[in-house]
Amino acid sequence: MKCIRWPIILAMSLFLVGCESTRYVPGKPLTGDPLIDGQNAIESGPPKDRVLWQYRTAVVAMRRGQFSEAKRLLDDALARIGNVLGKDPSARKARGYFSPEAKKTFIGEPYERVMAYYYRGILYWMDGEPDNARACFRSAALEDSGTADKKYSSDYVLLDYLDGLASLKLGGDGSDAFKRAEAEARLSHPPTADAKANVLVFVEFGQGPTKYAMGENAELLMFRAGVSSARAAQVLVDQKTYQLRPYDDLYFQATTRGGRVMDHILANKAGFKRTTDVVGDVGLVSGLVLATRKDTQVAGLGVAAAGLLSKIASASTRPEADIRSWDNLPLFLTFAALELAPGPHTVTVDFLDEGSRLLGGQSKIITINVPDAPADKVVYVSDKSSTPQTQ
Repeated sequence: MKCIRWPIILAMSLFLVGCESTRYVPGKPLTGDPLIDGQNAIESGPPKDRVLWQYRTAVVAMRRGQFSEAKRLLDDALARIGNVLGKDPSARKARGYFSPEAKKTFIGEPYERVMAYYYRGILYWMDGEPDNARACFRSAALEDSGTADKKYSSDYVLLDYLDGLASLKLGGDGSDAFKRAEAEARLSHPPTADAKANVLVFVEFGQGPTKYAMGENAELLMFRAGVSSARAAQVLVDQKTYQLRPYDDLYFQATTRGGRVMDHILANKAGFKRTTDVVGDVGLVSGLVLATRKDTQVAGLGVAAAGLLSKIASASTRPEADIRSWDNLPLFLTFAALELAPGPHTVTVDFLDEGSRLLGGQSKIITINVPDAPADKVVYVSDKSSTPQTQ
């Protein structure tokens, strides 16, 4: 009987490793205020989810006009992204058979990292730093450059258009960036850039994509389409109306990157789980049959122990895809560059349905003060923004 002890001991060791649980960190009670709850999650939640909550909370702060808070959150999140990419011990552990992908430090899929840089670029421009804004838009485009199908690489219209506009504002030549933006246009074509435009209006609307898992062992990362009753926006200021069609669709961006390296790892995990499960079944059944006879009892128990080991290995394998999502992103992004006289103005942003009809109850009214040249006034508006606002 001694000859079968080692597989049983090994099986139990593997079982204990596979069932290892993380230390529970109690969270603070929910208040119903997403800004407060987000801050509490950042401070008290698992460190692996810190960036996720910084993303979510930064968007809430922006929609309330609390731009200093959004900057603080995004700066910390982007610094963590830079420190984590390529050298995160938790990511290496998540590649192992017995640790789920969701145990790794969250930095988001490329479309989520793009949006972190995009929002930070808006905030830099608000602060009169178009050079830093341009650097953020270029960093965002780089996050989208690693697609499997190169025709979808760095294909956000707004990122290239804003790169070109910032270059134009800084006295450079943005023509190459404008050409890229025009070539990438699918939903609508961006306007001709005007260096005299001194009011930049960033508009977003809809509910962006979220993630879910499919497959026998939930190893396939999939994206659920975003929804939006709005299909366009319009800006009313000084008795003039400007129509804004969306330039970028985040669901399209999330679903056109092709496979991830992690997808292959998860597929291998799922294959290992299936194989060890089948081998375990065969081993247990065969071993128990052999163990019923005296002349093959020892061998049978050994085969059964090996089958048990295989079954435990299968049960401990964690091929599930990570479906943590930056779940308060918009679906559509659009933009307008206006030339307004210095001084106070009231900007009204309305949202339109598929038939270009106004969606009731969604008007956003923003009071702005346009500075003297050469500074730009930057306005950020979401269909979920608090209203009225002063920006």
